[in-house]
Amino acid sequence: MDGRTQAQVNLRKTSLAVALIYALLVLGFYFLAGDQLRYRESRGNLAAPAAESGIVELVQGTIVEQSFIMKIQRLERLSVQWGTYYRPNAGAAVMELWNQASGQLLLQQSFDVAAISEGGFTTLTAAEPLEGLYNTPLLLRIYADSQLGSAVSPLMSLSAEKQEGFALFLNGENMNGTLCFSASGSDYIWTGLHYWTFASVGLAAVLVFFIVVGWRQKKGHSYVVNALIAVQKYHFLINQLVGRDFKTKYKRSMLGVFWSFLNPLLTIVVQYMVFSTVFKSDISNFPAYLLIGIVSFNFFSEACGMALTSILGNASLIKKVYMPKYIYPLTRVISSVVNLLISLIPMVLVCVITGIRFHKSAILALFFLGCVVIFTLGLGLLLSSAMVFFRDTQFLWGVMAMIWMYVTPIFYPENILPDNLKFIHQINPLYHFIQAERMCILDGLSPEPIVYAQCMLMALAMLMVGAIIFHKSQDKFVLYL
Repeated sequence: MDGRTQAQVNLRKTSLAVALIYALLVLGFYFLAGDQLRYRESRGNLAAPAAESGIVELVQGTIVEQSFIMKIQRLERLSVQWGTYYRPNAGAAVMELWNQASGQLLLQQSFDVAAISEGGFTTLTAAEPLEGLYNTPLLLRIYADSQLGSAVSPLMSLSAEKQEGFALFLNGENMNGTLCFSASGSDYIWTGLHYWTFASVGLAAVLVFFIVVGWRQKKGHSYVVNALIAVQKYHFLINQLVGRDFKTKYKRSMLGVFWSFLNPLLTIVVQYMVFSTVFKSDISNFPAYLLIGIVSFNFFSEACGMALTSILGNASLIKKVYMPKYIYPLTRVISSVVNLLISLIPMVLVCVITGIRFHKSAILALFFLGCVVIFTLGLGLLLSSAMVFFRDTQFLWGVMAMIWMYVTPIFYPENILPDNLKFIHQINPLYHFIQAERMCILDGLSPEPIVYAQCMLMALAMLMVGAIIFHKSQDKFVLYL
C-alpha cells in the first residue's frame, strides 16, 4: 500500500472517528445541559416596585385586583408584598390568577395570614409553567377572610411608571397606583427547541468537510491530510519535545511537578487575602470564583509565553532536522495542557472545601476550557511567528499579558466596570470563556446555546488566523534564525 492510499485509509478512519465522537458529544451535551438548553430566564420578568403604602386592610368582603399584561412565555410564579401593621394577624388570604380574555381561573392558592411578615412576600407558584399567556391580559385577584384589626394589607406603589394594560382595582373601583407584585418565568430558546435539527446539520457539515478534504487530497494539496500525516509521522518526536519541556520546567526543583499543584493554591491564598480583606469583595464563594479564573488565565499566559519562543528556542534543531515547524509551538501548548490538568485537582478540592455542590452541568465547563486551549494555540502560532521577525515581541507580550489579566474579571466582579467600559469585557474572549466556566461550576447552570457557539467561533477564529499567518511566514524563518 503506497503512501497516498495509506493516507486515504487514515482519512476515512479519521472521518468516521470524528463523526462518532461528534454524535457522542451531541448526546452528552443534550443530557448535561438539561432545561437550560431549551429555556432561559425571561427578559420580560416583572420586578415588584418599591412599596410606598398599604392599599387597605384586606378584611372579609374586600377584593383587590391588579390587571396586567406580561411578556413571559412560560409563567412560573407571582409574588405579592404585604404590610402587617407590625401586629399579629389571623385568617387566610387567597391569591388567584385569571385569564381575562377567556375568563379562566389559572392558579389559586391560600396563605396563612399569621405567617406573613412585614414587607414579606407570598408566592403563587405554578406546578407546571403556564404557557401561551404571552401578551395576554391577566388579572391577579386577592381577598381574605380576616376581621378588622387582624388583617394584612397588600402594598402598593404610587410613583411606579404606568405600563400599558396595568390597572389597580379595589372592590371593582379603579385606583391610582400599582400593586407591589412580581412575575417571573422563562422564555424558549429557539436554538434549543430545534437542537436535533442543528445537530443533524452539524453532522452533515462534518461529513462534507471530510469529503472536501478527500477531494483536495486527490489533487495533492490538502493541508488537513498533510497535518494529520505529520502528527502521525512525528508523534515520537512530539512526545519527546513535550517531555523535554516538562522536565526543563522543573529541573533541579525539589518539589518538581508538585509545583503545578501548589502554584495555584499559593496564588489563591495571596490574592484571597488581598481582595477579601484590603479590597472588600461581595462575591459569593470568592475562593472558588478566584481559582477558576486563575487556573484558566495561568494556562493561557504560560502557554503563550512558551509558544512565543518555540521557534527561536529550537533554531539549531530546525536548521538540522526537517520537521513541520508548527509542531514546535504545538508541543509547548501541549506541555502547558499537562500542567493545566494537574491544576484542575486543587481547583476541584477548593470547590469541595468551600461547599460547592457539583451538578452535571459542571462537566460542561470542560468545553469552555477546551475553547481556551484552542484559542491559546492560535495565539501561540501567531506570537511564535512574530517573534522570529520582531524580537521585541517578547517584551510587548509581557506588557500585553499583564493588561489582559487586569481587563479580565479574574479577581474582581464583572459589575465593577462602569457601563461605558462594559465593551472591554464583550470584546475579550477570555472573559466569555471564564464566565461560562464559572456559570457551569458555581451556578450549576448551562449557558445558553448561543454562548457555546460564540466561544467556539472565537476560539476557531483565533486558531485560523494564527495558522494562516504561521503557514504564510514559516518558509522565511530560516533566514532570521
